[in-house]
Amino acid sequence: MQDRYGLEVSTSSAAARDAYVQGIDRMLSAEAGVEECLSTAIAADPGFALPHAALARQHQLYVRPDEARASAEAAVELSRGATIREQRHIEIVRLLITGQVPQALNLIRQHVIDFPRDAFALAPACGVFGAIGFRGRIGREAELLAFLEPLATHYGDDWWFATVHAFALIETGRWDRGRQLAEHALEQRPTTPHGAHTLVHALFEAGADDEAVDFLDRWLPESDPASVLHCHIWWHYALVLMAVSRHDDAWQAFRHNCLPGTTTSPPITVFSDSSSFMWRSELAGQPRDRAVWQQVREFYEERFPQPIVFVDAHAGLTYAVLGETEELQACITQLQELGEAGRLPAGTTGATLARAYSAFVDEKWSTVIDVLEPLIPQVVRIGGSRAQRDLMTNTLLAAYVKAGRTDEARAFCAQVVDRRPTRPVAGFELC
Repeated sequence: MQDRYGLEVSTSSAAARDAYVQGIDRMLSAEAGVEECLSTAIAADPGFALPHAALARQHQLYVRPDEARASAEAAVELSRGATIREQRHIEIVRLLITGQVPQALNLIRQHVIDFPRDAFALAPACGVFGAIGFRGRIGREAELLAFLEPLATHYGDDWWFATVHAFALIETGRWDRGRQLAEHALEQRPTTPHGAHTLVHALFEAGADDEAVDFLDRWLPESDPASVLHCHIWWHYALVLMAVSRHDDAWQAFRHNCLPGTTTSPPITVFSDSSSFMWRSELAGQPRDRAVWQQVREFYEERFPQPIVFVDAHAGLTYAVLGETEELQACITQLQELGEAGRLPAGTTGATLARAYSAFVDEKWSTVIDVLEPLIPQVVRIGGSRAQRDLMTNTLLAAYVKAGRTDEARAFCAQVVDRRPTRPVAGFELC
């Protein structure tokens, strides 16, 4: 028995193997129905270890830690008679589930030397939220691309690898080549949300907002709202609608697909996308909806009792907007202390960003500029994509405009040579 990548799997059940392969493809594609496929595989062969490992990752993605640990433990126990490849694959998952991300990344690097086509073991290292993306390093984008490129020959025209390779290219400024690969992946698997998401990023980098709207107008109606990327792709759609001045349509898309309670997407996506969209909407000159901000703040407090990478970069937004100064200061203090203690991959970046948001709400434009100017080169450490980090760059641009320092805003834009930004900031035409 082999999986889709020609790797041996330790089951004698064709039904178990087929359901597992389908579940993995759905995870790699970000399609819905993952848990149903993996449950079918387990039912067909309760002794098959790999579906339990995949289910552990699915639970982790949706912030179900108890279920994730239980599935990982089951996978480890059942893997005793499995192949070396499967045992190491499962150990990578166990390390990720138990929070040992650097150790997991080290093992992934070793594992792909022997088994370069073990896609599901490689996947946790990929993307902006992966083990490399969340390392807190300034050069993480180039590091990921350098890690993936030698593996390209092993995957040929595989749609999944084309997608992750494309995204790595886009994040390092090669959005034209990234677009070609993303379109190739969509030709092979038109339903893949990962492929659609990657193509939208390529269009964003090219400044092709109208083209992005046209593509999502066609793709979104057929998409499954149960996809892990449902919220995030609709967030992209809302942003490009805002970029072409369709603000009412942007808010409608956002309200029905991104806010807490409207989507089953992972909490990290729901919170960061919701707070980011509303802040950007205000930067673009739209009125504040305080009730929605309160809804998002309640979701944040309920789902994130402890700091977490990337969420930290958005944590201060809701408190600043709502004028909750005590909560904001407590947030800043916690992020500062944890960052100084080396317990956050991005150090004190989250605390510094929260101070900038507070100053912006207080209309202290010079303070915002003084805080953000030296921080912008460091913001890559928080994780997330270039498109997501425009939250910070647009905040700086807006502060320049409000302070009457438009020449500095244009000089800042002129430094960007590998993309064509068109994100709206009220009172300023981006270069």
